[in-house]
Amino acid sequence: MVGKTFTDEDDALLAELGVEAEKKQVLARTPREERIIAGFEEIQRFAEEHGRAPQHGEDRDIFERLYAVRLDRIRALEECRNLVEAMDHQSLLGATSKPSCEDENDLDDDALLAELGVEQAAAPITELKHVRSSVEKKAAEEIARRNRCEDFDLFKPIFERVQEELDAGVRSTRPFELKAEIEEGRLFIVGGQKAYVAEMGELTLTDQGRTDARLRVIFDNGTESNMLMRSLQRALNKDEAGRRITESDAGPLFTDNPVDGDESSGTIYVLRSRSDLPIVDENRDLIHKIGVTNLDVKRRIAGARLQPTFLMADVDIVATYDLFNINRVKLENLLHRIFGPARLDITITDRFGNPVEPREWFMVPLFVIDEAVERIKDKTIQDYVYDPATAALLKL
Repeated sequence: MVGKTFTDEDDALLAELGVEAEKKQVLARTPREERIIAGFEEIQRFAEEHGRAPQHGEDRDIFERLYAVRLDRIRALEECRNLVEAMDHQSLLGATSKPSCEDENDLDDDALLAELGVEQAAAPITELKHVRSSVEKKAAEEIARRNRCEDFDLFKPIFERVQEELDAGVRSTRPFELKAEIEEGRLFIVGGQKAYVAEMGELTLTDQGRTDARLRVIFDNGTESNMLMRSLQRALNKDEAGRRITESDAGPLFTDNPVDGDESSGTIYVLRSRSDLPIVDENRDLIHKIGVTNLDVKRRIAGARLQPTFLMADVDIVATYDLFNINRVKLENLLHRIFGPARLDITITDRFGNPVEPREWFMVPLFVIDEAVERIKDKTIQDYVYDPATAALLKL
């Protein structure tokens, strides 16, 4: 009966028989030792589930990273190794490593989380809430840490042009997907603001073998941030509304084969107004209406004096350009985007006394319109914008 553990009932029976039961000595554990053993058992369960020891790395789950730090500590401290060595049927202890924390007497989860740069909201280790890694916090801080952009005047036209192209359908937005999308000259929407990657430094490798680079990112509110590419990536991934703004592209504007319907061809028309409004009278040879129609232009301008879009006055046809295999609506939007900086700011009262702001009149000389049409034909028009100061098309 040596080595057998007796219950209280067995002890009573043995006492009646005059037999003294051998008591099994139970080793008392300190709370710290219990925590170490329980922590090692969690590591063992992880190893059983994944077939390997927990590993470090920014891309690892927070619990795996915590287990990896904990295992390093147990390996490094002789007291801890001796405590769990008999349990180590998976050979997890392996070689020793340097302790990851100076205080070797504290192995609680709060200390380990703090070492990982994680804030724990007063919850058990298996119920972590509102937890962010140090990398995630750093990324958030880089996004939030912005300075005033001293040369924002250089970038403001870019944001204005991009918004016009979004409105015109020349550009679109789509969900952000890959870090490879982050390149110099590209635009994103993060935190409800447009972000322009103005500069991108040399690509480097992180300790985990991942590419990274320092960026200069300009925001449409006149601020900038000198952040890392991976910080922008994390901010975009975390933001449910994070988007990439696509490049301006003629795309479906041009087609290689004729298609049925109105959008297969169109006529660009340029008109001058006979209005006696002072601003028109003073700039009659410069102010033009630019539009696209699939109708006969003469039919289009019939009854011009009754329509506010024609400034409630008759008009003269200055030039027409016939184009084929082209999306008529997109073409008109593109032209209005290009000449947007020179749009005539005017309000007309219609026949019913209602104020109307015509949007197709521009202060642009005819020779520039001719050049724009040529660039439409050679499919380079999307790369240009009109500069009123020099009365010329400038390449973006």
